[in-house]
Amino acid sequence: MPGIVIVGVQWGDEGKGKATDLLGSRIDWVVKFNGGNNAGHTVVIGDEKYALHLLPSGILTPGVTPVIGNGVVVDLEVLFHEIEALNARGLDTSNLKVSANAHVITQYHRTLDKVTERFLGKRMIGTTGRGIGPAYADKINRVGIRIQDLFDENILRQKVEGALDQKNHLLVKVFNRRAIAVDEIVDDLLSYAERLRPMVADTGLLLSEAMDRGETVLFEGGQATMLDIDHGTYPFVTSSSATAGGAATGSGVAPNKLDRIVGIVKAYTTRVGSGPFPTELFDASGEFLRSRGFEFGTTTGRPRRVGWYDAPITRYATRINGLTDIVLTKLDILTGLATIPVCVAYDVDGVRFDEVPVNQSDFHHAVPIYEEFPGWQEDITGVRRFEDLPIRAQEYVLALEAMSGSRISVIGVGADREAVIVRHDLVD
Repeated sequence: MPGIVIVGVQWGDEGKGKATDLLGSRIDWVVKFNGGNNAGHTVVIGDEKYALHLLPSGILTPGVTPVIGNGVVVDLEVLFHEIEALNARGLDTSNLKVSANAHVITQYHRTLDKVTERFLGKRMIGTTGRGIGPAYADKINRVGIRIQDLFDENILRQKVEGALDQKNHLLVKVFNRRAIAVDEIVDDLLSYAERLRPMVADTGLLLSEAMDRGETVLFEGGQATMLDIDHGTYPFVTSSSATAGGAATGSGVAPNKLDRIVGIVKAYTTRVGSGPFPTELFDASGEFLRSRGFEFGTTTGRPRRVGWYDAPITRYATRINGLTDIVLTKLDILTGLATIPVCVAYDVDGVRFDEVPVNQSDFHHAVPIYEEFPGWQEDITGVRRFEDLPIRAQEYVLALEAMSGSRISVIGVGADREAVIVRHDLVD
């Protein structure tokens, strides 16, 4: 079974890197198909902790070919910083492939991201300020710079001139910032060209050929379903397709080659940035989840917003992505709670919604309807079989499974690489 997609079910930070790592030696290729260095993965291997932002987390597995697909926006400074950091720790990154069609984040994208967000005031989106949105905007507006452009200085200069013509007017006249010189951008980008050249390829072709040979390709999504540009909580979303459909468009692989769609969901819910969040907690329960789960952004360090598990969101993600399996992470964080509330529906101005409302205003005003489940006190971090979990933990998992519309195949019970319970194999 060659094509496996991993997507986040909630608003990101669900533990997708760990799921990728779990598949480890059983995959041949791992592809990042959307986003940029706004999406952080933390992977723990033994005593070593690796925080990756742009590189796919599968790069940590020997023998796996990592790919940055065409749907990604690439900050070259970050790319080489991550490569150098991994090399310094003895990891081999020489197999990395970068799509010639991926778009490049430049200095002016980062500048515009920051000044635009500040300009919005109370209407801030919650961007990470890393230039992701402006780079995607240029892509859509057809003034973006692709990786392949770095190898033709004449074309690169023309594209930078065209992009800066309008942006400098905006920076100077609206935001009262200095104009950005064309030479400054061109020289910076060209400084990466020769280091980049050996990595650049027609990655869609490479991946299709690999799958035709029967090799297993893992597509590793950044962000998550509720941050998808089309299907998330718009406008408080990312600028790319973070759902399973984005795996095909963001990698150049045909949709019928995607055989398994694995959704990653926490045993509770978190969110970073602005936007609606029906189950958000502002009390001691929220602080318990945040401190126990160490809920701070891998990329930004920002405290994550936390709340109880939201079953309608998981059902929505199951439908949008066509989930075949769910990986439930951080079950161990709930240990010690007397009762565990689960959102089973919403109340919007006295009307019950069993599914996520299509109207974002309704979703913003949604009040969760909870069902309470008894908690457990036993330490579960050493458990490796489902039947060895405390009976109340088993009941909690089975209840979530029944509400979610897809089977829960893997359960995370701790931070360690091995701290998982496998109910159903993700590769079969």
